[in-house]
Parts: sequence; structure tokens; C-alpha cells
Amino acid sequence: MTSQVSNTSFKFIALGAGNEVGRSCHILHYKGKTIMLDAGVHPAYQGMASLPFYDDYDLSTVDILLISHFHLDHAASLPYVMQRTNFKGRVFMTHPTKAIYRWLLRDFVRVTSIGENSILDKDENLYTDEDLVESFDKIETIDFHSTVDVNGIKFTAFHAGHVLGAAMFQIEIAGLKVLFTGDYSRELDRHLNSAEVPPSSSDILIVESTFGTATHEPRLNREKKLTQVIHSTVAKGGRVLMPVFALGRAQELMLILEEYWSQHAEELAGNQVPIYYASDLARKCMNVFQTYVNMMNDDIRKKFRDSQTNPFIFKHISYLKNLDEFQDFGPSVMLASPGMLQSGISRDLLEKWCPEEKNLVLVTGYSVEGTMAKYIMLEPDTIPSVNNPDVTIPRRCQVEEISFAAHVDFQENLEFIEKINATNIILVHGESNPMGRLKSALLSNFSSLKGTPEEVHVYNPRNSIDVILEYKGKKIARAIGNIVDEIQKENIENIPLETPFEDGDKKEEVENKEESESRSEKPEDVIVSGILVSDDKNFDLNLVALSDLREHHTELSSTLLKEKQMIAINCKPELIYWHIRQMYGDVAVLEDIDNVTMQLKQDRDRKPSDSMDDGGVKLVLQIIGDIKIFVTDSMVTVEWTQDLIGDTVADSIIAILMSVDSAPASVKMSSKSCSHEHNNEDGHLEQLESENNKSWKVKQVVELFREQFGQSFELALDNKTEAIKGKITMGKNNAEINFSDMKVLECNSKPLKGRIESILGIGADLVATLC
Repeated sequence: MTSQVSNTSFKFIALGAGNEVGRSCHILHYKGKTIMLDAGVHPAYQGMASLPFYDDYDLSTVDILLISHFHLDHAASLPYVMQRTNFKGRVFMTHPTKAIYRWLLRDFVRVTSIGENSILDKDENLYTDEDLVESFDKIETIDFHSTVDVNGIKFTAFHAGHVLGAAMFQIEIAGLKVLFTGDYSRELDRHLNSAEVPPSSSDILIVESTFGTATHEPRLNREKKLTQVIHSTVAKGGRVLMPVFALGRAQELMLILEEYWSQHAEELAGNQVPIYYASDLARKCMNVFQTYVNMMNDDIRKKFRDSQTNPFIFKHISYLKNLDEFQDFGPSVMLASPGMLQSGISRDLLEKWCPEEKNLVLVTGYSVEGTMAKYIMLEPDTIPSVNNPDVTIPRRCQVEEISFAAHVDFQENLEFIEKINATNIILVHGESNPMGRLKSALLSNFSSLKGTPEEVHVYNPRNSIDVILEYKGKKIARAIGNIVDEIQKENIENIPLETPFEDGDKKEEVENKEESESRSEKPEDVIVSGILVSDDKNFDLNLVALSDLREHHTELSSTLLKEKQMIAINCKPELIYWHIRQMYGDVAVLEDIDNVTMQLKQDRDRKPSDSMDDGGVKLVLQIIGDIKIFVTDSMVTVEWTQDLIGDTVADSIIAILMSVDSAPASVKMSSKSCSHEHNNEDGHLEQLESENNKSWKVKQVVELFREQFGQSFELALDNKTEAIKGKITMGKNNAEINFSDMKVLECNSKPLKGRIESILGIGADLVATLC
């Protein structure tokens, strides 16, 4: 079952291990990215029936597949996914997992080929040795604590305990963090460390619920009970069958038995009671255990280092490749796979030994519903023969369960969940009833948070049922390039230097003592400007200066926008040039066909400006950078590169050009004949005639101030001196001007005073004597 989700929705769907133990497989989908977690088989079923519900999802959309550990219920259908479906993604697992996975699945192919599937068509097998070899080469490995980024999907592996190489994965997509525990153990055993708690919290936790609300006995009590019941059975001449997984808990149990046999040699008939491990696979994989000893706990590493011996080479335990090598005389202890007693050596020995009362079947692992291991614990009167289901075998042997399954109990699971601090918890890998009880217990534990932003939601979905969660994370931009240097410079200037500290304790003491002072000395916010570059594919958001854009984002290209404004105007080029010079002073003359500026000599061979066609252009001026003015007989074109300064200056030029026809100075200049005189260097227009009408001049300058300052400007007449004065009030800034002598009388702001003096200068030029 699938449903449509929005861009902010996270979707989870279990294709296996939803309200069941076995065929673990989960799909995560967020922001267009799809992650698959584990690809196992169900130990209670055979062939295609043992697979997760792959038909319910389009596996071609999966970007990456993460395998938590090598157990068959988490990894055995991986070759099928890679070779028999439309899966196109990348597969990752840890180094030990890949090393053991190869041998484990080769054995799995061999066992299924000679087991119940042998009576079926060959095509009913999930995959072949060839499929396994081809898929193996495509698997990529990941180191613990290293983060891998695959097209915006970031994931990190952490130790999960459970078995050698087992990993929990913290996955991050666009700020959303999801932690998948896989099978994990928080108990320090004889060869593995307990599961880690990732240093950063997660928004969503996908956690196993194998034991529900059950709690384990203390480990020492279980070890004592295990050795006592085994010792008691062999002392009576009985045989002990311990069905185990080929790798994982078997090595833990062998370490316990090896130590006990060494300490109780005489009591065990002078070491005449043998211990066997019927698994050629485990013998081959011991080299893997020795290779990755640094991933085990301190006790194992110490034994390797101090004695230079392999703790997994046992003195009291012998390996059996098959039962043909087994001489079944007298009492013995047999660790045999598979752990669920479905087939293989463990099932053959069960059928052989179960009719005798003195024998013992000791179940030490978790038993899945529907398997013989689960059924035998009910102590039935008979069991069916694996080779002929119509034949029943009497069951008179003793049956005991002492769990050494490396899964968390309720208390360990609860403590871990509290440390992760996720607001959404999805329960997987648990039978329906234990999982339901765990959900109720968790909701009760977090009931005080109900109705708050930290409210904890718990989900226990069945297979193929979607869980959809809305998540709107914060977008955080990472500053890179020169902007970082700018921020660091501002921080150094604004933050007072701290006293260096010798150690962390001393620093903490001083910080607590001066907490109030440090609050008052927080640096001011640093304002920076740049371009925000969003990589939607990888969910990266960078703040970068324009000058650094090509260096840090080579895939992007920058474009300079050219602005162009055309204005119809009816005046001579000389008048336009004069007005522009009055406002900006420094004007470069690029083209002057009629020599109206007296700046350039006539040059018929001179090439016209690149920015405009030569048609009709008589004058080209350049102002402040690359702002250009093209003058023809009836049109003026202003051209500039778009930016803050360019836009501002261009606006002012356009304003001047639009008023040049009606300006009083223009009227006077264009209504009389005149003769021009120019300086050779700066090109300033000479004042040709003095103006006697002083009141007219003052009036024009006053009008200029009204245009500039609007309602902030007031005009007044001093009755005593008959001087014409003006007053400007802008907030707290005040200024008083005497227009009679064109001076600033008072001003409490230097910027305002400079602006007024500049306008007075412009006004003086505008009302100067014109011809």
C-alpha cells in the first residue's frame, strides 16, 4: 500500500519485520530520496515465501541499500534484490559484515539447494552461486564513524553490539536525521562492546522490539544457570543440543563453555566429555574474527596482545564439518546450526536425540514464530520428521530456554530511546503482542510530554502499511570563502579576548563565575552580504560572495545585466554636457563628433563607441565607472551595468536629463547668443556675465532646496538684517542657512552640512551669469 506524500513528508514502509521477526526490510522516502534498510529472509518459510514483500514497492527508485549485519534474516535476500529485481542503487555494509556475509550466504545457497527446495524446480531457488559472486563485487564497505554522502543522502555507521560488524545507521537527508538500530545489544559480553549512542540526536528512531517489555536476567546468573544445566545433563550421561546461528552468539557461548571446561576438568570425567561445534562455516570465519579483533572489547584485545594467541582457537571444542565425522558415544555437548531447527545438522540431531529423557535441548537464542525452535519450547509429545512430515518422532528429552540473544530487553531499550531523544519512534522486528506492549509502555513513559512540542509518537506498522510524518526542518546556510574571513574579522574585533586556560575544569569554573558578565559582552550581530546558492540535489545551502562564486561553484555562471534608458530631448549637446558637468564634475568624453566640449580633437578615423551603433551619435560621455551617455540630435541614451551604485547614479542622470529643457539656466543659456571660453584641462564653462538681479538668484536656490529637502525645509526672513534664511530639520539634525550670502550659519551634523554646502555650490553655478 502506498500513498502520495508532500515535499515535506517522510514516509516509512516495512516490507518485512513489521509485527514479525524475520525478513527485515524497510523503505525510507524523503525529499525525493529513497533508502532501503536490510534485505533478509524469514526463517519460518522457504523459497519465494521467505522474501520481504518486494512486489509492493518499485525497487528501481531505491538510491542506497544499507545492511545492518550478516544474519540471514537481515541479509540473505540481498543477492536476489541485486540480481533478480530492477534494483539499481548502491549497497553498503561494514567490512566484517561483508567478509562474513560471503561465506554465510554461500552456505545458505548450498543448504537451500539440498533442503526442501530440492524437490522444487531449480528456478524456485532464490538465487545461485553465480548471483552471489556477481552481487558481492558490487557491495561497498563503510568504516564505523565515517560519514558517506551519496547525492545528498548522508549516513554514518555506529557499533550496534549484537554480532561482529553489526551497525546502526544514522541517516540525514535535508536536515532530517533518522537512526536505524537494526538488531542491537547494550550488554557488554565476552567479545563485543555494547551498542553506541550516536553523539547527535535524531528526529526519527527506527528501533527493534524483539523482546517487547521483557527483561533479561543478570548475565552472570544466566551463565551460571547455563553451565549448571549442561554439567548436570552430561553427568547423567546425556547429550546436550544447543541450536545456534552459525556466527554470532555461537562464539559467545563457546567462550563461556571453554572457560568452564578449563576450570572443571576433573569434574567432567577428566575432560572426557567433548564439546563439538558442527559448522565448517564457523571454522572458516574464525580468520575474519581474528582480522577484526580491534572491533571487539578490551578483554579480547588484551588476550590477543598479551598472550599472542587467538582466543577463538579452543582447546576443549572441536569443529565438525558434518555428522559423518561424529562418533556418538557417551555424553557430549553439540552446538549446531541452524538456530531455528528448521533443517540441517541441528534438526537431524534433534530427531535423533529427542526420544531419550536424559538428553537436553537448550535454546539460547530468540525463536521466531512458526519455527521448530519455537514449537519445541512448548514441549510437545511428538515432532514431525523434516524429511517425511507424515512421520512423527516422540519427544521425551528435556527442553530449556536460557536466552543469550544479543537483543536489548525493555529496560535497555527504554534507556537508549531516552538518550536518542527522538519525537517519532517506529517499532520493527518484533512479534505483534510484544511490540504492542512495548508501544503502550513507551507512550506511558512519555505521557508527561503529551500536548507539548516534545510529545513522543510511537508507531508499530504492519508490513506494507505506510507511516507518513510531516517534517519541516530549518534551512542552515554554510558561509564559505571571503565571507568567512569577514565574519571572523568582525568577531575578533567585537569579542573581548579571553584568558587562556590550562584545563577544562578551570575554564568551566571561571565561565560560571563570570556568566552575567559574558552575557553583557556578547558580540553584536555581523551583517554580511552574498549570494545564497542552493543545491537541491544534495540539499546544500551556501552563502558565498559574488567574487568567490566561480571558485566555489564552478557549475554556475554569472551574467552582467546591462540597463539602457532612452529619453527624447530637444536641446543642444552643449547644454546636456554643461548640466552633467555641473552635477558630476569628473566626466570623460569618449566621443565628440562636433567638438562641442573642446575635449577631443576631430578624428575622422576614430572608431565609434562599442556600446552603441554609430548612427547619429554626436557625443558619448562616461561617468563614475561604466555609466555612458550617448547623445544624438533628438535622443539621449543612458547605458549602465546593473548594480546598487550604478542604478542610483543612472536614476540621477535621467532626472537631470528630463529637466534640462525647463531649467532656468537652460532657458537663459539657450535664449541668447553667447561665446564660449573653455579651460584646456578641466573643461569648466566660464561665467560670461554677472547677474544683477540678486533676488531672482536667491529664489532659484531656495527652489532647489525645496526640491531636495521637501517638508524638512522652511524659509524665513530676518526682519533685522533683511537676510533671507532657511532652516532644515531632519530628526535630531538641524541646520540654518543664510541665502543672502550663501553660507551655512549653524549645523549640528557634519554629513548634513556637507550636503547643504554641496547644494549651495550647485545652486551658485546654476544661477551664474549666462549668455
